[in-house]
Amino acid sequence: MLDRLFIDANIATMDPARDGPYGAVANGAIGVKSGRIAYIGPAAKAPAAARRETLGGRWLTPALIDCHTHLIFGGDRAAEFEMRQKGATYEAIAKAGGGILSTVAATRAASLEDLVESGIARLEALKKGGVATVEIKSGYGLSVGDEMKMLIAAGEAARATGMRVSRTLLALHALPAEYGNDRAGYLRLVCYEMVPEVAQRGLADAVDAYCEGIGFTAAETTALFKAAAKAGLRVKLHAEQLSNMNGAALAAAAGALSADHLEYVDEAGVLAMAKAGTVAVLLPGAYYALKETKRPPVDLFRKHGVPMAVATDLNPGTSPTLSPTLMMNMAAILFGLTPEEALAGMTRNAAKALGLDAECGMIKEGLAADFAVWRINHPAELSYWIAHPGPERLIIGGKDETQ
Repeated sequence: MLDRLFIDANIATMDPARDGPYGAVANGAIGVKSGRIAYIGPAAKAPAAARRETLGGRWLTPALIDCHTHLIFGGDRAAEFEMRQKGATYEAIAKAGGGILSTVAATRAASLEDLVESGIARLEALKKGGVATVEIKSGYGLSVGDEMKMLIAAGEAARATGMRVSRTLLALHALPAEYGNDRAGYLRLVCYEMVPEVAQRGLADAVDAYCEGIGFTAAETTALFKAAAKAGLRVKLHAEQLSNMNGAALAAAAGALSADHLEYVDEAGVLAMAKAGTVAVLLPGAYYALKETKRPPVDLFRKHGVPMAVATDLNPGTSPTLSPTLMMNMAAILFGLTPEEALAGMTRNAAKALGLDAECGMIKEGLAADFAVWRINHPAELSYWIAHPGPERLIIGGKDETQ
């Protein structure tokens, strides 16, 4: 017997095995048993259920997945934003003690409890927007203890909200001030102390790096990837955001789950990603906030069959957003994705970018019963409306989280 049966629903399964746009099932039913989807189809053919609910023709989609965030941090950078709007350059702000290192200082000064509390607030905002699964990166601690503090806070905040979390050690995000004249020393700390300790304690699922002219080199990134492989951690990469450093090809060669940003990736990099099955994670919030003009090559991703995910890139400096549906709208308007591609980007492909595609991201028998109930007439509305406020209900693991 099913635990719950939801009837009178239009279901955007996002399952490519189903014919038609969105893999849609009209006037269908979803059965849930032990937190997983056990039935999809006509209500008349469904097994008996302990609890039966009608959804009045609402649209159901998989619960959204935000596969790239930096949502654990201390302080904020609103004052720097105001300075930039008044004409101050990023370099001038950095010299005055601002920029990423100001967030590092605030994060180091924050207690674990402070980080958990602020993390919960941000997670709850994403949850109201329809997100059930979120990736959270570290990268504002830049010491062994502070990076672990961020990852612990990410886990505790997610548990408090009932959301699924994937944690990423963003070990090579920036060079901390105390290693300003010793890049090699910091790399050794990350590869030989930080990565093994985090892996041994089970605090992260993957590692990441900022491979960029103002970040870390391809050689430094390669060293990190080798350390991650030795520790049994998957890899992903901030690649080709501001220039082409062949980071996408480097990530693909390491079997990366994803390469993210990708405004400057070339066709060789896209081909490498396609061969490796590496997901392209598009981050329109940062593109918008930084007033960039070079779009990621969406047509190349389509041409070579590279899955495109969409994420908020929630962070205090370059994408201070809490709206997943706004990112879907921006992915459509700024990058040219279709509404169906944008929704796939925050469901099926986002799950693949986290290595969770066997767990969530589609409404499919056997997967987790994570789905959102929307008061809309068509799934395209989720990208059509500018920052749609979110679903009426959010079901995570078969349990109501928002009503």
